[in-house]
Amino acid sequence: MKQAVLGAVALAAALAGGAPSAVAQVRGIPVYNAGIPRGIGIYGDAGFPNDETGGGNAYGVTGRLGLGAFGATAMLSTYDPEGPSGSDVSVGATLNLRVFGGPLVPLAVTLQGGVGYAKPDDQLLPDGGLAEVSELHFPVGAGFALTIPNPSLAIKPWLAPRLDIVRRSPEGLEDETDTEFGLSGGIELNLLNGLGVHASYDALFVDGGNPGVFGVGAHYTFAVPGL
Repeated sequence: MKQAVLGAVALAAALAGGAPSAVAQVRGIPVYNAGIPRGIGIYGDAGFPNDETGGGNAYGVTGRLGLGAFGATAMLSTYDPEGPSGSDVSVGATLNLRVFGGPLVPLAVTLQGGVGYAKPDDQLLPDGGLAEVSELHFPVGAGFALTIPNPSLAIKPWLAPRLDIVRRSPEGLEDETDTEFGLSGGIELNLLNGLGVHASYDALFVDGGNPGVFGVGAHYTFAVPGL
């Protein structure tokens, strides 16, 4: 019994030290909640997690669909943390609901719920073995976006607080769940032809640390009549 307890304690320490907070929806890319596009949007991103998140860099692609007050996204990323480990692939999706704002109202408020799935590096067990880990990420929150129109360029700053839930499942062992407060924000610069660029930062507020991810990218929105 004593050995089992010590083993469980060691495993918990190994998991805590080897699996930094997820921060992002898909690994290495900030959680994005800048409102619902009018049509279909394609976003490409590069993410740069800080050292407390694992360092390294990530690349992701996101498809966004706006249907009036409703929206949905699908995401794919590859994340290469610092160190000898290779790249991790993760996928994710969100559902979005605009509760305030519209074409003639510059301020938009959007509720968002999402899920991300990844399989980070295996975790070291107390006996020296490895446990395969599956990770589910559930960001749930609201986004506040303000569109500032100009003759040829629309500027959209946004801010999105959320509840950030991460559930890790080591193979054959007890699951663990972390719930933190997260905050992401950024800015979009959009041309009238649908082309734009964006930058964002995502942070978690945890005891004794400040995991965060900075992201930059470009996007294109295809206007669809009637949407």
